[in-house]
Amino acid sequence: MRILIVSNRLPINVKEKDGMLLFEESVGGLTSGIKSYIESAKAKKDELEFVWVGWPGADIKKSRRKEVESHLVKRFHAHPVFMEEDMIDDFYHGFCNRTLWPLFHYFPSFTKYSKKQWESYKQANLLFCEKIIEIAKPDDIIWVHDYHLMLVPKMLREREKDNRIGFFLHIPFPSFEIYRLLPKECREEIIDGLMGSDLVGFHTNEYTQYFLRSILRIKGCESEMGKVIHENRTMKADTFPMGIAYDKWQELAELEEVKEEADKVNKKLGDVKIILSADRLDYSKGIVNRLKAFELFLEKNPEWHEKVTFVAVVVPSRTGVYNYRKMKREIDQTIGNINGKFGKVHWTPIIYQYKALDQIKLSGLYRSSDVMLVTPIRDGMNLMAKEYLACQTDGLGVLILSEMAGAAKELGESIVVNPNDISGMAESIKEALEMTEEEQKQRNKIMQIRLRRYDVTRWADDFVTALVRFREEQKKLKSRIATRDDLKDTSASFHKAEKRLILLDYDGTLMPFSKKPHQAYPSREVLTVLEKLSSDERNDVVIISGRDKDTLQDWLGNLNLTLIAEHGAWTKRPGSKWEASEKKMPEWKEHILSMLEVHSDRLPRSHVEEKEFSLVLHYRESDPEQSAIRIKELADELISLTSNKGINVIQGSKNIEVRSSGINKGIAASKIISAGEYDFIFSAGDDTTDEDLFKILPKDAHTYRVGMSQTNARFNLNSQEEVLSILKDMAE
Repeated sequence: MRILIVSNRLPINVKEKDGMLLFEESVGGLTSGIKSYIESAKAKKDELEFVWVGWPGADIKKSRRKEVESHLVKRFHAHPVFMEEDMIDDFYHGFCNRTLWPLFHYFPSFTKYSKKQWESYKQANLLFCEKIIEIAKPDDIIWVHDYHLMLVPKMLREREKDNRIGFFLHIPFPSFEIYRLLPKECREEIIDGLMGSDLVGFHTNEYTQYFLRSILRIKGCESEMGKVIHENRTMKADTFPMGIAYDKWQELAELEEVKEEADKVNKKLGDVKIILSADRLDYSKGIVNRLKAFELFLEKNPEWHEKVTFVAVVVPSRTGVYNYRKMKREIDQTIGNINGKFGKVHWTPIIYQYKALDQIKLSGLYRSSDVMLVTPIRDGMNLMAKEYLACQTDGLGVLILSEMAGAAKELGESIVVNPNDISGMAESIKEALEMTEEEQKQRNKIMQIRLRRYDVTRWADDFVTALVRFREEQKKLKSRIATRDDLKDTSASFHKAEKRLILLDYDGTLMPFSKKPHQAYPSREVLTVLEKLSSDERNDVVIISGRDKDTLQDWLGNLNLTLIAEHGAWTKRPGSKWEASEKKMPEWKEHILSMLEVHSDRLPRSHVEEKEFSLVLHYRESDPEQSAIRIKELADELISLTSNKGINVIQGSKNIEVRSSGINKGIAASKIISAGEYDFIFSAGDDTTDEDLFKILPKDAHTYRVGMSQTNARFNLNSQEEVLSILKDMAE
């Protein structure tokens, strides 16, 4: 099995210096995590092959691109996506980091939108898509990563790539109230893009639910156990918290050079407790807040002066962006103020380093630190918190962790804080410094066992396994979709038959759904087909619908066919009058009607339709999220009220219906079937109400359900248009 790892950056950066090409390993949580997974797979001798697709980190001259690509493919199994400098600026520095990054991290005031940058984002995603199409084989798994490439999955589907496609978002997915701040075009295309995947993964259940809620609000698609059906294909969203290469970090912490590095730190700082903070320069990391918390701690706890030192490491990032330069000045000023206020000749409260550290130096700091402050204002996961715990081989050390970091969902034994609560963080620093060694070991042991068990390899294995399994589920559903041979068989059987019965639902089967049900009158094409079919004396055509009899009479009463209204409550044969299946009106209607009206009042843009033998609450135009809550409440109330009273409650497509239990499409159709001798039966429907009909039909009947749903019908069809196509073939 081959896996295509698709990410914005390759694990190799390419630079051109003095005419020479330089190839250097790139750093970052995503690349290091994936590389650890690949190394683990190779060590286990799994039959997996990995190919990486991404940007090589620089604008390579066109004259040297073939040379670069050849080198990357042969040496690193990496396929570069080349971009011009202008596109890099608008796509990466622009839409990715000025629009998506701040908004998804809950900084709407920092969010800047440019139509030009959005167009570059789309164009860059298209370049990645084209590269994938160029190299992908039919059985490849395509695993797309992060917010830079959210349009790629749908682009691949549009180009008829039927590979297994997974997507993983490494940053938070925001609540809908934040997500909807994107311009309408962007937010819809991004959701569509992600829904092109078979499986979309997130670090926490919270992010998964926010994504599903956005699908509901934007596309109107409900989910069940994370599964969503849209445009006749199924996709799934699920939670996979990313781990670290735990054993690798533990081994690193035991290296002599790391121990020496830790000893140097302890010797330099003397007999003090060490608090460590290490972050990339970014407003989402909450660096200033934790500095202010340390300042407040020193103010409230003078007994700790000269006994504790805060080591603040800030890694330079996006230095050309104004907000980052401004933040750097604020960090510098805050540290200067604290050191000036509390420092002494022999004691500097904060040791500040503005530079990147290699793994040896960082591991040495992890080992030497008594407390680690990881307090982002918002973070997708934060792997440094996990690395710190992995390096505490003696079991000592206290992690103070922001509740806004995805890692907090796994590391509840740490001291969890609100990064906006300066006073609370100051108290947590005191608690951490005064925690007994026994308690430190107890807390860390639980977290370390968990991190070792669910490491980065387990994370990747779980995602890939879930993707493969879900694709098998999709195949089972897809295997029921009618093939050309199935349709040919239906056509051949129809033309051979002497006496034929054609049973058709109306809404969603003959005609597409309309936001306003009264506007879904039949098209000229539908009327023509029905007229042709019903004019052939070998055909008995039956429209069996939930519509009221007056509507069916108005729309279809002039045709030579049988009309069945309200799912079987009323029947009208050609040339006859309407006949009711029950002699008296139901006694329960008045009470149920008042209940439905109350719920309709609570659900804007819904309405109650009163029929003679049934009541329906329609909510197609209502807010989908509010509908999901209100309709569940109503269904529970109705089921509780009507149990054992001969009343059925049916949830259809954007409606909930109440009717007598002796009325359904199956009972109505059985009366039609018993009155004639048919050697061909065809039935098509799209709703749960049609299942009663499919159940009672003979096994050799040609039954079709529109849409990707579990059904008693023999086959599924992708769309309402396909039903019309079958009927036109019969009519001609």
